[in-house]
Amino acid sequence: MPYSLRHAGVSLWIKAGVDPVEVARRAGHSPAVLWKFYAKILRGQQETSNRMIDAALADDSDG
Repeated sequence: MPYSLRHAGVSLWIKAGVDPVEVARRAGHSPAVLWKFYAKILRGQQETSNRMIDAALADDSDG
């Protein structure tokens, strides 16, 4: 059960958009280990990533 809760917590952090390097640090993993075990969650975030990049570019052009 504790492993399931830990996995759920790490998955939630990733889905919430927490930087994967920070998620790995908090989980006690290296980023490589995080990628190995959570690749399905880390992949497929293109739309979210595109929105974040567009927002950053818009903020940058305002300045």
